[in-house]
Amino acid sequence: MDIKGLTDEILAGKRLKRGEDLSFFKDCDLAELRSGADRIRAAYSGDKVDLCSIISGRGGKCGENCKFCAQSAHNHTNCDVFDFKDEDEIVAMARSNQEEGVDRFAIVDSGYGPSDADFEKIIKVVERMHKELKIELCCSLGFMTSEQFHRLHVAGITGIHNNIETSRRFFPHICTTHTFDDKIANIKRAQAEGLAVCSGGIIGMGEDWDDRIDMALTLSELSIKSIPVNSLMPIKGTPLENLPRLSEDDILRTIAIFRFINPEADVRLAGGRALMADNGKCTFSSGASASITGNMLTTSGSTIKQDRAMLAELGRDITPDWERPEEERWDYNFKWKGEAV
Repeated sequence: MDIKGLTDEILAGKRLKRGEDLSFFKDCDLAELRSGADRIRAAYSGDKVDLCSIISGRGGKCGENCKFCAQSAHNHTNCDVFDFKDEDEIVAMARSNQEEGVDRFAIVDSGYGPSDADFEKIIKVVERMHKELKIELCCSLGFMTSEQFHRLHVAGITGIHNNIETSRRFFPHICTTHTFDDKIANIKRAQAEGLAVCSGGIIGMGEDWDDRIDMALTLSELSIKSIPVNSLMPIKGTPLENLPRLSEDDILRTIAIFRFINPEADVRLAGGRALMADNGKCTFSSGASASITGNMLTTSGSTIKQDRAMLAELGRDITPDWERPEEERWDYNFKWKGEAV
C-alpha cells in the first residue's frame, strides 16, 4: 500500500469502510504511517490540542465484571472504595483544572449506572459548576436512560464518555455482565439527546490487530468525534494482570490507524502513557490531537503543567476553548465552529 497516496486520498475526501482490505495497516512502514496520520491530524484538527481531566465521583464496588478494571467487585484489587464525593470537593477540583487551562472536566462514576440518589447529587453539582465555571462539563456514568441524558444536558453537560472497549468479536472475552450492543444502544441514546459522545477503548488486552481495526471502524460508523486510546497497564488482582505490556511502536501504530479511519475525530491519548518515552510526546506526531491530563491520574506520570509545557514545546495551541471568542470555539460535538482548518 502506498501510504502517502492513501493519505492524499483521505485528505481529498476518501473514507475507509468496513469490508475493505485494511490488513496493510498491520505491517506497513511505521514511519510513513505516522507521517501520514500527522498530515491528516493537521488538516482536520489543526494545532489545537483538547485537554480533558476527570474526577472519580464514586469508587469501587462495581458489579460489572470487566477484566481490566481495578474497581470491579469481581476482581481482587486494593482500589479505594468510597461513596459519592462531596459537592464542594468536585467543584474545587473543576475550578483548579480550569485555572490550569484544561478544556473540559468530567465526573466518572463506578458501576453499571448511578443510583437514583447519586444521580440527583450529580445533577446538583453539574448545575453548580455550569453556573460558577467556564470549563466544559462532561461525565462518564455508565448506562442511563434517555430521560437521564436529557436531565444531564439541561443541567450543563455537553459530553458523555462511554467506551466500547474493544471489537464486537473480542468484547465477550473482556466482559459478560453487559454486552457490546448495550454499549452501542447507550451511545445512541446520548447522541439522540444531542450530547457529544467520547468513546474509544483499551488496547493490549489480548486482542489482535483485526480487533483494533474493527474497533476503529465501529467508532467511525457511530460518528464518534472524540476517541480515547488507552493502553493496558496490567493491574494486580485482575484477570489480565500477567499480560505483557505493549511496545511503544504498537501504541503509535494503533493511534495512527485510528486517525486514518477517523480522520475528523480527536484521537485522544489516554491511559498507559507511562509505556512510552516522554509520556507519549511522540503520539502527537502520529495522529493524536487530544489528551486526558490531570494532577492525580494513575494512568499518567505527568501533571497538567507538564503536559501543557510539552505541547507548547511542540508548537501546539493549548488555549482552552472557553477562553476563545465564541466564533472561534469548537462546538460540543468537538467540531470547529469557524472556517475549516
